[in-house]
Amino acid sequence: MKILGIVGSKRKNGNTSILVQKALEVAEKEGIETELIYLGDYTIKDCNGCEGCKDTYQCVIEDDMQKIYPLLLKADALILGSPTYFYNVTADMKAFIDRCYCFEFFAENDRSVWLGINEALGVKYASVIAVCEQHDEKDMGYTAEAMAKSLESLGYRVIDTVKVIGLFSKGEALKDEKALERARKAGKRLVETMRLREKVRENLKHLFSIENSL
Repeated sequence: MKILGIVGSKRKNGNTSILVQKALEVAEKEGIETELIYLGDYTIKDCNGCEGCKDTYQCVIEDDMQKIYPLLLKADALILGSPTYFYNVTADMKAFIDRCYCFEFFAENDRSVWLGINEALGVKYASVIAVCEQHDEKDMGYTAEAMAKSLESLGYRVIDTVKVIGLFSKGEALKDEKALERARKAGKRLVETMRLREKVRENLKHLFSIENSL
């Protein structure tokens, strides 16, 4: 099993990165493989709505997003993190989300009939971590929801939505034990959910094998 952490902040030592890393560290201690990427390290162009992915389910834009698609397909779970920029996710995170459009499938004659890639391949799991400078959660705007709703449309079950307010200066998150604990808990719950899925799958295999022999 593998969890992929995706940070939408350009500050690799910033508060969003710290909290995503804390969630991943818990998973690592539980024996889960993890990987962390920073969207700022990649050149990701905007989705241009060309519909070139309609038949192949593959984006036709040749840029660094092509390096990220295989990571998404391989990972069993995601942790997305973004600071709040004008009541929403960063431009890097928004571009990433938009470019996942190729993982949405629509019926040819009725676009109201659709499903996300993980509904077709098997549900996966995710957590989101949103960080805001202000001390009123209302000032976070749509940051958390923009990530969570997009993941849900792709067939991820979002286990935790962590909203952290009052963090601005670099490294402040390290002094906020409440925020750190919420990130750790998100990582722990993600691992426990993944393991529960494996346990249930094994039990169901046994159950169905008995039924098929009758």
